[in-house]
This record gives sequence, structure tokens and C-alpha cells, in this order.
Amino acid sequence: MKFHPLTQRLIDAHGAAALTLATADAFVERPGDHVLLFSGPPIRFPEGADVAVVLPELRSAFVGRFDIGVVLPDDEDALARRWGVQRWPSLVFVREGGYLGMVSGMKDWTDYLAELAALR
Repeated sequence: MKFHPLTQRLIDAHGAAALTLATADAFVERPGDHVLLFSGPPIRFPEGADVAVVLPELRSAFVGRFDIGVVLPDDEDALARRWGVQRWPSLVFVREGGYLGMVSGMKDWTDYLAELAALR
């Protein structure tokens, strides 16, 4: 398995896109808002699975206002450099290819809501 089971669940149950170097640009350039999950290796960054569980709830809180993309482990380092990710897990928010901001680490629910509202 390429992802932690809870991260894989984002793809299987919530329609997240699995992103590679070859597919990430097309995903972020589509119309609308998108979030890229950089979960990191689950052994080193167990919070990545926690963020994967919270992410569909965040999308629901913002009335489905963003699509979810999960960056494949083999391409995380290269895409992390492109988007300035220096901490895992991280959520990178983009709108039609343009960078909106980043939220790193696992947060309390109210902190997530405040940070996402500020990015929008």
C-alpha cells in the first residue's frame, strides 16, 4: 500500500485524487479551490493520518469548497520543494494554480477553522 490506510480512505471513500509529479499541475490548475495533503511517512509523522481523518470534515465545514489531492509518497519531496513545504503533515491550499497558503501540523478544530477562513 502506498498510503497509510486512513490516508488511502481519502481516495477510496472521499474522492481525493492521488497526485504525482505528472498529475499535480493539472489538478491544481483546474477551476476552484484545492488542497494538497503532504502526509509524510506514517512512521515518522503519525499526525499525517490524523490530518487525513480531519480533512473531509474540514471540507464539509466549508461546504465542499475545495477538492482534495493526496501527494504520493514517492513524489512528496519534489512537490514539497515546489510548494515550500518544510513540515509534515502539511495542507497546501491553491486556487486555479495560485498559492493561497499552508497549514502545517495537526491543529485543534477551532484553529483549523480560523486558519482556513483566513486563507479563503
